[in-house]
Amino acid sequence: MKKALTLLMVFMVAVMWSSTSFSADKYVSGNIGIVWPNDAEIESTTNNLAPANSYDVSFDSGITLLGALGCDYGDYRMEGELGYQSGDIASLLTTYPQGESDTTELTGDLEILSLLMNGYYDIDLGGVDLYATAGVGVAQVSASDLTYNDGRVGAPEYTEHETTLAYQIGAGFAIPVADDIMLDARYRYFSTTEFSFAASEYNTTISSHSGLLGLRVNL
Repeated sequence: MKKALTLLMVFMVAVMWSSTSFSADKYVSGNIGIVWPNDAEIESTTNNLAPANSYDVSFDSGITLLGALGCDYGDYRMEGELGYQSGDIASLLTTYPQGESDTTELTGDLEILSLLMNGYYDIDLGGVDLYATAGVGVAQVSASDLTYNDGRVGAPEYTEHETTLAYQIGAGFAIPVADDIMLDARYRYFSTTEFSFAASEYNTTISSHSGLLGLRVNL
């Protein structure tokens, strides 16, 4: 995964500093918003023949921050983006092989730091720009401070960080508010690919929906 991160950074630098990028308008952007993580379904990675428990972790809403440096070619844009998401772990639903289930209050922190290469297609409607976006990259997922409702604290080694591939799709609109400054509002769906923490025998994916507001400034 470290190799994938290195290759992505090299690719982003190559795109941002290619000969065609010098003919494009440069911009920086920043966005802040609310993120609603989807429930995470956790599956065992072992090959035991005996039926295993299944788990679903739910999350409360949190905050997301995005910062990007990009090139505007007119109808389309390319950018490198650094993103951050955080949310609180709310509960753990355990389903047993017999079909019974119970919910445990499980608190903790979920954080995602991402580095993505995004593309945008812009539609100029005469004062308002509509756009669609998609991007791929890597994300580091962190789970920490796990505490159960009976006061038990998750083992220190269970505070984990894992890097995995990630992608996003979304849509939004931008309107000018001053010379070279656009107000940007968007919806965004973000997801990792399947991964497992190093100390865990379970696979999962983390996905979320976000509503964001920010500014894009031409340089």
